[in-house]
Amino acid sequence: MKKWKMSGRLPYLIAPVLILLLWITKREQTVPSVLLLQAVLLAFGAAASLWDLREKRIPNRLILYMLGAWVLIVVPQLFFQTEQALALLASGLIGALLGGILFLTVYMVSRKGLGGGDVKLMAVSGLYLGAGSVLPAMLYGSVLAAVTAGVLIALKKIGRKDAIPLVPFLYAGMLITVFIQGGVII
Repeated sequence: MKKWKMSGRLPYLIAPVLILLLWITKREQTVPSVLLLQAVLLAFGAAASLWDLREKRIPNRLILYMLGAWVLIVVPQLFFQTEQALALLASGLIGALLGGILFLTVYMVSRKGLGGGDVKLMAVSGLYLGAGSVLPAMLYGSVLAAVTAGVLIALKKIGRKDAIPLVPFLYAGMLITVFIQGGVII
């Protein structure tokens, strides 16, 4: 397996810059709780991407923190904006089921060609993305990963059996979904 190298502090600036860009571009047209969910997703997605590039795994505690943050954002909304919070809750749970079940199926069919951390990350990301955005995010990320792997194989940088970290590509799919498609669809 090839090692993916990362050095310097530049990768750690990704999340703050993207969150600032999100706030600048979406603050007028997005509900504040949805904007907060998107910002938190961008932060956790960047952390998961960096972790996957460095360690080739996603720690369970990162997934648990991500889940906890979602609960801390959505549950209080039930008391203040009940209808919107119920819509976020329903959409998020459906998104988590879609993301988790689809990736779990791929994990089982591919004989662990996909990592368990990828499955858990997409299930929890489905909470943030919602029912209408989790599948496009997964599709964009998977296509980007396949194209990149194909190019790397053609250039003989990796072999057919070598693994590439999937989370950075899934994160790119999430970014495309949040910035271009609109993100959380209630």
